[in-house]
Amino acid sequence: MAIPRQLPNAITIARIPLAIVFFVLLLLAGTNGATDLAMRWVAGALFVLAISTDWVDGYLARKHEIVSDFGKLWDPIADKLLTGAGFLGLAILGEVSWWIVVVILIREWGITVHRLMIVHEHVVAAAWMGKIKTTVQGIALGWALLPLHVWIGMPVWTVVTLILMIAALVLTVLSGIDYIVAQVRGRRSTA
Repeated sequence: MAIPRQLPNAITIARIPLAIVFFVLLLLAGTNGATDLAMRWVAGALFVLAISTDWVDGYLARKHEIVSDFGKLWDPIADKLLTGAGFLGLAILGEVSWWIVVVILIREWGITVHRLMIVHEHVVAAAWMGKIKTTVQGIALGWALLPLHVWIGMPVWTVVTLILMIAALVLTVLSGIDYIVAQVRGRRSTA
């Protein structure tokens, strides 16, 4: 069965408004020092749904051989907007340390700015390590955003959240180093 050629790109672009709606719901769920659990569940579920579309659009594009430069460029940007909104929201709510969020966001947006600067030369698709990083970030954020502590208790939830956030941080830094090394090697080989 053939799918419309623009479907993967439309799914990618849909993550951008979903990121905004998710961010607003997350902040509204945690205002005034109290947490609205129902809204937090909705915000967390919306994040999980939105981050899951990252797999769907890539799968459809590869399966139907409709991978595009647009998708290669905008897919990671949409991911970074969504995960960035998650990290930033959790930091604002005091649930994740600001230093972790700052390091992650500097790496994420530094690479994105570089990709946009060189787009006229070539489009840099996400490498395998970047894909693993995004998956781990999605898992860490999904865990931290869903109010699972109501079932497993705050101490366990807090420890698991910290472990997942450190794993996301380490992979974010390592994939950033991998990206820089690959770009330097690529420039040397074309010089």
